[in-house]
Amino acid sequence: MTGGTTLLARVRGLVRAASEVYRASPAAGLLATTAARLDEPLRVAIAGRVKAGKSTLLNALVGQELAATDAGECTRIATWYRNGTSYRLTVYPRSGAPFQLPFARSGAATQVELKGLEPQDVDRLVVDWPSTALQEMTLIDTPGLGSVNVELSDYTAALLAPEGQRASTADAVLYLMRHLHGLDVRFLEAFHDEPGRRRPFNTIGILARADEIGHGRPDSLDSAARIAARYRGDSRVRQLCQTVIPVSGLLAASGATLRETEYRALHLIAAAAPEAARQLLTSADRLAAAPTPIELLPVERAGLLERFGVFGIRLATELVRTGKVSGAAELSQALLHCSGLRELRELLMTRFAARAEVLKSRSALVALDSVVRQFPDPAAEQIIRALEEIRAGAHEFAEIALLDALRTGGSGLPTRALDAAERLLGGAGVDDRSRLGLEPTATDSAVIEAVREALARWQRTAEAMVTPRDAREAARVLVRTCEGILFSQLAAQYHSSLSTPRR
Repeated sequence: MTGGTTLLARVRGLVRAASEVYRASPAAGLLATTAARLDEPLRVAIAGRVKAGKSTLLNALVGQELAATDAGECTRIATWYRNGTSYRLTVYPRSGAPFQLPFARSGAATQVELKGLEPQDVDRLVVDWPSTALQEMTLIDTPGLGSVNVELSDYTAALLAPEGQRASTADAVLYLMRHLHGLDVRFLEAFHDEPGRRRPFNTIGILARADEIGHGRPDSLDSAARIAARYRGDSRVRQLCQTVIPVSGLLAASGATLRETEYRALHLIAAAAPEAARQLLTSADRLAAAPTPIELLPVERAGLLERFGVFGIRLATELVRTGKVSGAAELSQALLHCSGLRELRELLMTRFAARAEVLKSRSALVALDSVVRQFPDPAAEQIIRALEEIRAGAHEFAEIALLDALRTGGSGLPTRALDAAERLLGGAGVDDRSRLGLEPTATDSAVIEAVREALARWQRTAEAMVTPRDAREAARVLVRTCEGILFSQLAAQYHSSLSTPRR
């Protein structure tokens, strides 16, 4: 289906019109920021409790050790990582003009000296870094929730789940959790961009540090997968986020940035006498400092432990010992596969990036709504009418609203129809074949046949007198989705026939 570009153009035009109305108003700066945001990549925040592994996951997603993972000053400030043409670090203080700092590294992570400012005096840090991983979206690393420093937790909550009519800083959130605690639930309930409405579609839940579940046992990742599956099937969790997947950020980060020297060290352990290797891998303490005939210095072992964790070292040495990998490149790929990072990246592309224009448009409309409410002006009446028309008439918004309703139990559709409805709305990907549950290799004819069947089925639901009213409304949205797919397929078929030379 298409149409996102048209929606974005309408929203961009509306923001421009509002900027003219409010050009002499205190709202002018907010509208300028809103307009610029429409042209930026999607903003995805990484949030969670303290020590959930947010910075480690960000490093894995970028494939570089950019974010500091210790408890230094950087972790107390929201830090934006965006694609840039050069390496640059910019500080945005809460008062005063932004300024650049020289790029400094501590080990591999970015090191920041705030030039006399305290962390609470800084609104955000922005790191520009040339990276294909950051082309589709800007990642925002946030301070941990549940910190003993209440101001830090409040800062993150205000950043992502502001009170009142203001839009969230982020368009979407990756929320990391070890287990679902009350604090997690309260934050996820608050993260929405329209007051009084939950938006599970905006959020992907990450069962973080999956390698530590089960205390690093060989079946830790399997245990994490079972727990994540339970969460996905829990109706309460479905109201908070669109899905939950297990990810080992440490395994992903070490796999993405594996060094040849580390592979050689892991190979030494794998090639050692079985009893010597077993004793060394018994615990983190033994790994770090116990005497061993394996020719690795304590500092080398401590480095492996910091980078891979006990589970990661056990897994890597087993892969090497059994001959499943040979060489650093193969081990890197194997660790990435086990970590869950590839599934997360696919979700980011299919669930967030593919709908970036819709998500950004919605954030812009929330900001615009805030302006017209906070600064009433007779000249803005036309802006208000146009804003409501877009909200009520854009099918892209109707699809997302119905997706959220399916997860919060408000669609009225029977249980047996929920999976098909969610898939058709783009819950598993927004391309036509994903929406229809077809293989990527399905022919255009198969797509047309499938969408006609779906269209007829949802038309019957929408027109049946026995169908409850809210279910009929939901079915009408699905009918329009089917019509859009069918129209785009037939149009493509027609244009293809025009370009085919006649004999």
